[in-house]
Amino acid sequence: MKKMLSGITATGNLTIGNYLGAIKQFIEYQKNNKMYVFIADLHGITVPIEAETLSNNIRNIAALYLACGLNPQKTTIFVQSDVAAHANLAHIILCATTIGELSRMTQYKDKSSKQKKNNNTSFIPTGILTYPTLMVADILLYNPDLIPVGQDQKQHVELARNVAERFNNRYGKIFTIPEFITPKIGTKIMALKDPAKKMSKSDKNTKNTIFLLEDPAAAKKKILQSLTDNENKVYYDLENKPGVSNLMNIMASVDDISLQEITDKYKDLGYREFKNDLGDIIAKLLTKIQTQYNQIINSQKLDKILEQGANEARIVADKQMAIVKEAVGLTYKQKNA
Repeated sequence: MKKMLSGITATGNLTIGNYLGAIKQFIEYQKNNKMYVFIADLHGITVPIEAETLSNNIRNIAALYLACGLNPQKTTIFVQSDVAAHANLAHIILCATTIGELSRMTQYKDKSSKQKKNNNTSFIPTGILTYPTLMVADILLYNPDLIPVGQDQKQHVELARNVAERFNNRYGKIFTIPEFITPKIGTKIMALKDPAKKMSKSDKNTKNTIFLLEDPAAAKKKILQSLTDNENKVYYDLENKPGVSNLMNIMASVDDISLQEITDKYKDLGYREFKNDLGDIIAKLLTKIQTQYNQIINSQKLDKILEQGANEARIVADKQMAIVKEAVGLTYKQKNA
């Protein structure tokens, strides 16, 4: 049995991209692996966010984890800030990284460039630069064998591997060197109106995004209005047919079928039939998730699961933190003779 870990940042409402690229994968992995899945609320404050919004996001994500099918009997589900070792180890990791490593991170360059474009260079939060060290701490605290990631997160796992090797070379065997794993389909769901960019829960154009908690009928309408092309033929060609290829990825991921099966099914049909079927599939999925979500969101059961998860996570994280502190010299108590 392998140990695996992942989390989702508590900013914005979760999308079909979050479900297909992350949560659905977690549900499959928990069958034969030990999973640690958390709500990354500390990552949520690296950019300005209202306190009430963040608080609501934490609870919504936790409820959606359960509504989508994560099983707290198989997966440790917890809130990042409930385990103090995450922030403690992040500082130690920060002291073991360089400005060069952090400034080369793609997301730092993207987010800081957006601030510059908005003529807001006076307020580029330090957290945008340093948050990868918290992400590394998230990973290394639990010594996971595998990290499920999308294509755009591999860089962070590489940093975790580099830091783990750096620590191990200096202090001995402290951390497991994690590997990353990505699903073949559904890793990266693109925006519906602009398939050149990733679907994002923070996209200002909501027509680009299907949210897990939005009206299923509205979600189907977005599929029907999504960008395709003038050919009216359903087949996978990421370069020349990015819109159609993105919709095929969504259908393949939701229904667990191959791209070739979709091509064969719609070879004599057009976009209207294809989009209508996909819209129905998405609406059915959202209805199922939302039914479970509504039963969970205001229940004491949710609080108990998160408390239990935090307790389980602390046992593992605190044990690892004690090893790290002793290795780097952050200890002063007299050892027994």
